Amino acid sequence: MVEPRHASAPPEIAIDVSGLSKSFGGRTVVENLSMQVRRGSIYGFLGPNGSGKTTTIRMLCGLLTPDSGQGTCLGYDIRRDADRIKLRVGYMTQRFSLYQDLSVRENLEFVARLYGMARPRTAARDMIRRLGLDGREEQLAGELSGGWKQRLALGACTLPGPDLLLLDEPTAGVDPKARREFWNEIHALAAEGLTVLVSTHYMDEAERCHEIAYIAYGKLLAHGTVEQVIAQSALTTYTVTGADLNGLSAELANKDGVDMVAPFGNSLHVSGRDAAALETSIAPYRARDGIAWQKSEPSLEDVFIELMGRSKDNFR
Repeated sequence: MVEPRHASAPPEIAIDVSGLSKSFGGRTVVENLSMQVRRGSIYGFLGPNGSGKTTTIRMLCGLLTPDSGQGTCLGYDIRRDADRIKLRVGYMTQRFSLYQDLSVRENLEFVARLYGMARPRTAARDMIRRLGLDGREEQLAGELSGGWKQRLALGACTLPGPDLLLLDEPTAGVDPKARREFWNEIHALAAEGLTVLVSTHYMDEAERCHEIAYIAYGKLLAHGTVEQVIAQSALTTYTVTGADLNGLSAELANKDGVDMVAPFGNSLHVSGRDAAALETSIAPYRARDGIAWQKSEPSLEDVFIELMGRSKDNFR
């Protein structure tokens, strides 16, 4: 018999929390966080190391009890129904956590039996086929490359049919081709109704998410679609090309109105939140010979770097 679910959140909302806070050893790791995640969406969490991303994700799905705040995950109360939530969650960590000395097939069959699936061999065989692991069934997991290990770990996490998938920097150390194939599969799973929470440092991965949240030292500073987060930043950005960009970067770094200076290939991105102050500071450099200034749309990486700089100052 399926237990009745908490009815406070609309059915299209997978996660609905408010006022979540968590401290460890007197240090606040997450402070007064509120957010919603829609079912079938891929929600990305960005932020510096130690910013509270993993703690936030664990509280959202009942794996960690908040000190204060409330909410629901998959219709269940995150405080009262944590054990029920855990049964519906798949969790893929950075570190490969399957048995290195078992084959691909044996690992998947073991997971299927662990979850009491009726036909473990069939379930493992279907997952092998879905993830393109055909021909590698009898290969030991420890002998797989990083990309294939990642694919196997994803198969093990999703084999029991969870409603929510947690990915903690899942593609660290994986080549670009394997990363792209991994994300293609994540989007296919989301299209089937799976909700995905993922922490990442890669901008191209953040841009593959339906929505993103930027967390720094326990505080949610920005969230929404990539387009919304860029718009909310209110950054004015210039792309600068020409000679001695390194010298120009050093000159601009501490000017009023210049919130970010960062090299991008053969160009320099110069951004500021106060457009008037930025224009005043860069005016003397606009006519410099051998340098071209082009006003441009800020990238997600521009916003990320600017938020990191601001967060560091707040933390200090």
